[in-house]
Amino acid sequence: MNSKFIIIPIIFVAVIGIFIVISPSEKSDILSAEMPIEAMPSKKIIQTNVNSLFKVFSYEDDFEMIDGKKIWRNAYYELDESKSAIYDELKNRKNSAVVFPIFTAAAYSEPGFYTYYRGECDESCLTMKLEEEYNPVFTSSANGLQVLGLLEYDIITDITIHRNPDILLQYEKVILLHNEYVTQEEFLAITSHPNVIYLYPNALYAEIDFDEELWEISLIRGHNYPDPLIRNGFDWKYDNSLEEYDVECNNIKFSKIDNGWMLNCYPENVLHKSKELLAQIRDF
Repeated sequence: MNSKFIIIPIIFVAVIGIFIVISPSEKSDILSAEMPIEAMPSKKIIQTNVNSLFKVFSYEDDFEMIDGKKIWRNAYYELDESKSAIYDELKNRKNSAVVFPIFTAAAYSEPGFYTYYRGECDESCLTMKLEEEYNPVFTSSANGLQVLGLLEYDIITDITIHRNPDILLQYEKVILLHNEYVTQEEFLAITSHPNVIYLYPNALYAEIDFDEELWEISLIRGHNYPDPLIRNGFDWKYDNSLEEYDVECNNIKFSKIDNGWMLNCYPENVLHKSKELLAQIRDF
């Protein structure tokens, strides 16, 4: 990891999965997604890596059935010692940053933005205090965060870029996860970088304000707010949000845009299985 940069949060594993710990006073900047797993006596943890390139652990009852397939939730990933040659082939070879979507994780908290969207709360739910920790899930790209971290990509957050937009200039490649909610400063920094991999559709969808003194975010524009006709809050011409509903990724394809490449499906359930996809990410 490149420790010379000043970012903010730290990350650690608790039980199954990972928690993002945020502190305004933190000076540790590169996050780590590679931590040991800890047992939880009240639930049984099992290894669930079906066709995965990694060891995958989850609670035995923590899954949902999608099209007849068992999809494990809140999975935790580890390197498999028998596949070290594969990891050597797929690991990061450039000065690259993965942007973990802290703001999106906050927006999906309940009650929050989606409570408002469902008509179950007034506009007060469009301002969210950042919590001290987040357990990344499907909507905040938990699998992508862990897999790319294990393959030696630096991991930073939205807060990093908002505070210091020029930090992206020090990276050859920037990989976005499901960074749906971003500030204007972050949007401009990302869209002006020459080599961004938009790995998850629906990135850069809505503009939020980040109040550092109050340590909270507020929705400004986008996602049908403040007008129902407004979709992308930045009027971004490359918005590909409709493709986020393809979670099967049976026809994976990257498309070239002005400042990088965009994937045509939501790869959360397939990224840890696909050498081809990870090799493409490595080579961009």
